[in-house]
Amino acid sequence: MDFRSGKTRAWLGVCTAGLLISGSVLTAQAARAHEFRSAPDPVATGETALGAYLHYGTDGVRRMEELTRWLGGTELRVGHTYLPGDRWSNIAGQVGFLEDWARWRRERADRMFVLNVPMLELNESRLPDFLVRRMLRAGADGRFDQHFRALAERLVGLGVPDTVIVLGWEMNGSTYSHRCGPDPRAWKEYWKRIVTTMREVPGQDFRFDFAPNRGRDAIPWTECYPGDDVVDIVGMDSYDQPPGRTFDEQANEPYGLRDHVEFAAARGKPISYPEWGLFRNGDNPEYMRRMLAWMKEHKPLYHSISDYCPHGVWQCGTNPKASEVFRSALFGLVPPSSGPVSALDPAPASGPAPDPVGPDAPPGPEAPADPGAPPGPGAPTDPGAPAGP
Repeated sequence: MDFRSGKTRAWLGVCTAGLLISGSVLTAQAARAHEFRSAPDPVATGETALGAYLHYGTDGVRRMEELTRWLGGTELRVGHTYLPGDRWSNIAGQVGFLEDWARWRRERADRMFVLNVPMLELNESRLPDFLVRRMLRAGADGRFDQHFRALAERLVGLGVPDTVIVLGWEMNGSTYSHRCGPDPRAWKEYWKRIVTTMREVPGQDFRFDFAPNRGRDAIPWTECYPGDDVVDIVGMDSYDQPPGRTFDEQANEPYGLRDHVEFAAARGKPISYPEWGLFRNGDNPEYMRRMLAWMKEHKPLYHSISDYCPHGVWQCGTNPKASEVFRSALFGLVPPSSGPVSALDPAPASGPAPDPVGPDAPPGPEAPADPGAPPGPGAPTDPGAPAGP
């Protein structure tokens, strides 16, 4: 046999086998892609609870029904609001709108109440690092325990002992006084002290959500992580803004979306996205498609879009393209029934909610122009924005 012809036959055999293997790999990849696209959305199966920040108080509760109609009956199972961080009395829960949210939560067993809780008063007052450092150390020494004990007692008394507490959110940034950067060690000790204090209140069943900004920001968020024993959920606030001109960059940057998912998985923790939405990259339908696909793949415990300008889709008319993507992806998703009204409320509000609009119905009512914000300097006016100079 001619050596060259033998070599050629051998080469052809290798190529044929390689093509078969490559074809099998491509077929398997295509099958997985088809399976992912055709798989039910975790919102529909009940694995992920859908929410939106619409307004801090009563208007937010009312707008949830309106947004559900706009989404063709897809229920918002997450009610999300913020405590103002202007003074300690508000951080301790002495605000009337908590009663409205507690009433909403108690009406159904499958609902989730998510509450952002500042760790320090004067939270948006641009306090200098030396003062933040001093306050964090005071907190770590127990100087502020009474405020968090009062908050826990207030929530238990309102019948929402299973509230998800997003404590000290975006701590790796520079916007808030409760930032971690000035003293990470004191910050972690203070977080532990708050969680321990709130867990000591009889009847509580709180879950604590550690939710940094996406990316490194002022300090790597891993340097602020206080420990698995005092964190129940590993969240991330992720807006469409630099660093991260594209979604791939946002996913793959250091301390980005992928690092977040892997960090939580290594600790056996569920993930969440308490805040997300559009921002400095404008009306970006590609971001909206990719972020929704990311959450469909990774199945967070819950996600809550910041639905006000410039981040939102229903209450912000400047993002029509992304709004259409959001609505199309989440339209008409009905999770399995969770059974009767929660036993948390012995006397639920009278009257059922109005029937949702069907999937082929026209658009819902006009969205209100301004979702509002909690009174005082504790308002989440620009959650994803970096601090000014």
